[in-house]
Amino acid sequence: MVEHRDRAPSRFFRHGSGSISALAFAAGAVALWSTNALVGKSLLASHPVSQVQFLQFTGAALVFAAIRLMSRERAAPVTAGAALMALAIGFIGLVGTMVLQYIAFASMPVIEANLVAYTWPLMVAAAVIALQNPRRPALLGLAAVVGFIGVALVISGGRNQSWLQGELVGYVAAFGSALCMAFYSIMVGRVVTSPDRLLLPSSLIGVVLTFLWCARDGFTWLVGTDLALGLYLGAGPMGLGYYFWSRALKLEGSGKVAVVAYLTPIASTLLLTLSGERLTITAIVGAILVIGSCVAVGVERSEAENHV
Repeated sequence: MVEHRDRAPSRFFRHGSGSISALAFAAGAVALWSTNALVGKSLLASHPVSQVQFLQFTGAALVFAAIRLMSRERAAPVTAGAALMALAIGFIGLVGTMVLQYIAFASMPVIEANLVAYTWPLMVAAAVIALQNPRRPALLGLAAVVGFIGVALVISGGRNQSWLQGELVGYVAAFGSALCMAFYSIMVGRVVTSPDRLLLPSSLIGVVLTFLWCARDGFTWLVGTDLALGLYLGAGPMGLGYYFWSRALKLEGSGKVAVVAYLTPIASTLLLTLSGERLTITAIVGAILVIGSCVAVGVERSEAENHV
């Protein structure tokens, strides 16, 4: 009996330590992601998407390579099928999410693209809860419906003329970006591959693809502040942001970590608003519905997992 009592606190301490580390990594990812739209907006005002993306993937590849070199973790043996699955998860999650997100930024108001693209936490929570026999399915269904009504209001913007004032490709790309990130967040915790090994090949593929994109558009080097900001987007929101989020999900893919992700649209929208971006009253209502529904689903997910 004594041995049993001694082990229980030890298990609790280890679990608590893992939870704290996971929350710290998640908070770091959110802090970096929150600056993504603001910095991206400033670069896209004077540079094509292809050049901004090339610098992003270059910065991210450098970060993942540095982490890989510093890591002492030995790669676990995997089958060819598992390796291909890991590559697909990394490619969809990193390349798919970021390329589609920046196409959206360049094709519609950035503040609206940002809100639509950051519906991925709602998609993640809804998908996971749906597969885990939710305690309050009616409440979750209502929250999801409210969230997507909010997306519709953001897209409409409350304008008198017509919906979809930006280019249609922008709205499709923003929603596609959210789907890619939701897929990555669900799948990354299910593979044994470490985050750096998972993301480095995808970032290198991204470098090659965006270089070819730049060559087609006409390649010119960014210099000075623009160069630094482009590399920051890669090293910060893309590189360390993805690495921190992946570590958080691998440590504890629970509702506690997921709830932190819902701070991203709040913080990023606030920064964009402070920089001069504006939403109509209707779009503001939509933004509140999107963020509120994300938080509601996230809290329910956290409670559901705590009762397991």
